[in-house]
Amino acid sequence: MSILPMIRLLRPHQWLKNLMLFFPPFLGGALLVPGAWTAGVIPFAAFCCASSSVYLFNDIIDIPLDRAHPTKRHRPLPSGAVSVTLAGAMAVLLLLTALLLGSTVTHRFLSLLLAYLAVSWSYTLWFRRFPLFDIFCIASGFLFRLLAGGEAFRIAVSEWLFLTVFLLAILLSTGKRLGEKNLLGGGAGAHRKALDTYPEGFLDGVIYMTGGAVLVTYTLYVIEHHRLIYTVPLCCFALLRYILRVKLGHQGDPTESLLKDPILFLAGAAWVAATAWGLYGG
Repeated sequence: MSILPMIRLLRPHQWLKNLMLFFPPFLGGALLVPGAWTAGVIPFAAFCCASSSVYLFNDIIDIPLDRAHPTKRHRPLPSGAVSVTLAGAMAVLLLLTALLLGSTVTHRFLSLLLAYLAVSWSYTLWFRRFPLFDIFCIASGFLFRLLAGGEAFRIAVSEWLFLTVFLLAILLSTGKRLGEKNLLGGGAGAHRKALDTYPEGFLDGVIYMTGGAVLVTYTLYVIEHHRLIYTVPLCCFALLRYILRVKLGHQGDPTESLLKDPILFLAGAAWVAATAWGLYGG
């Protein structure tokens, strides 16, 4: 058996989401403090193992549905490239590794990691069938990462940053659902029940509402850091680019959108560079 399908099962490109752990020290101006990067290695590895175990668990449960999906049927499990037994063993091993790594950080970090796992499993087994619950479960993953990063680096997460990440997570989760609905068309409900329960135009409204709210909360956050106020236009452009991409019929998955859209990727990189210059450049 080739090792490539096994690596694909882990979805390493989705580990980009775990960089949210570094947001508190990065935005707190503490990322260049001696030892900061090494302090983040174990927490990052713990969430990478945890998230991959969740993906494996989800893929095992979804095999019958994925075989009927136009794109997911090519994944290692529905295509038969990897056996269910091997995938299950990988999921258990990754889970145990995540818990072992998490236990070496702090008790609160481990609690946040366990909460992330509990919500993710509940989503796969129950909540993804219900409208709004599915969106909020996906969004909670970003918040758990943010809070876990604050705990790992001993940096308090401000109220405005929490609200900004929360609203952004709702926007991205909604975009993912809208992208799925556009891709699957009339068969959306057969693959994901919640998609049939959203009225026409509802997901569009949520995206527009949360997009505007993100700009407001982010602006209020950066007002506390005057040198970051010039990053607001970059934030606005990236939000509009993502919404445009979803409305044009592309996938709304945030990681894939970032990696497959050069303009969105450059906008994100420009935001990181401008923020880094504002916080560390002078």
